[in-house]
Amino acid sequence: MPRVYLSLGSNIDREHNIRSGLNQLAAEFGELGLSPVYESEAVGFSGDAFYNLVASLDMDLPVGELAERLHAIERAHGRVRGEKKFASRTLDIDILTCGDLTGDIDGVELPRGEILKHAFVLRPLADLAPTAEHPVLKRTYAALLEDYRFPEQRLWQVPFVWP
Repeated sequence: MPRVYLSLGSNIDREHNIRSGLNQLAAEFGELGLSPVYESEAVGFSGDAFYNLVASLDMDLPVGELAERLHAIERAHGRVRGEKKFASRTLDIDILTCGDLTGDIDGVELPRGEILKHAFVLRPLADLAPTAEHPVLKRTYAALLEDYRFPEQRLWQVPFVWP
């Protein structure tokens, strides 16, 4: 079964939505690995700060089916698809990687480009899986974090206990 890494974020009732989203993920997929939770400023728009983290799970579903199940969890939290790219979110769950799959898989681009663009994605991914390798660059997430320091993107680790 491939290891899947997911990015979760919320800036609307963020603690409730992150906690509830994790509960639904665990109910649907079983045991989760979790990074620390980080608070970050909104990127690309003026809005409330986000909570972000990375979760891992093992599953053998096709990527398209996984994406549909994740979209259903987002919808259950009030997420409406088709919103502006940079906007407030009740719950956003993105597939970062699925094993070593690369390219467009069932309409999902893997690995997700945001891994190398945003500290709020790479930092928690490197915390959770420091020795795992980016499937294209073949470098560990810890090494990538050293290269991509994102000085303009500030993060604060926040106390968060789940479940």
